[in-house]
Amino acid sequence: MNIENSILILIDVQGKLAQLMYDRERLFANLQIVVKGARILGVPILWCQQNPRALGPTISELTGLLEGISPIDKMSFSCCGDMAFQDALLKTGRNQAVLCGIESHVCVYQTAADLRIKGYDVAVVADAVSSRTAENKQTALSRMQSEGVCVTSTEMLLFEWMRTATHAQFKEVARLVR
Repeated sequence: MNIENSILILIDVQGKLAQLMYDRERLFANLQIVVKGARILGVPILWCQQNPRALGPTISELTGLLEGISPIDKMSFSCCGDMAFQDALLKTGRNQAVLCGIESHVCVYQTAADLRIKGYDVAVVADAVSSRTAENKQTALSRMQSEGVCVTSTEMLLFEWMRTATHAQFKEVARLVR
């Protein structure tokens, strides 16, 4: 993954469902780090919400970090099932999709699978996705990896994007994880 070709896709971290996630405190902390890092490094973000009328809005821990970005509301589990998402993704001109959010075994998995079919390089940030159970999260990560999705971590991703300690934003990004 590199800064020039990556896009971060934030999937469905909403309402009461988000509160039911396995290891949610760690999930929320890592999601904030990934979003902050992407913003610092200039990586575009697509922010999706699954049926917000029923599930509620994105959690406040994240919405404050997404100023200037409008959410894409969807009904399909895969983000790719929504034309507004597909249009926004195409407009970025990028071919590396980095996924984070919930739930690993439903919306994250289906989005990853569809993006692979469409020819995108896909990475999933393992410590910035979750499901209601650890088993569903692990099953989703294993299946995604077997289908050609790169499994990464929050810190690994940020340092991969920067490539070197001489990167102009190195100190600012490094502070996020230390």
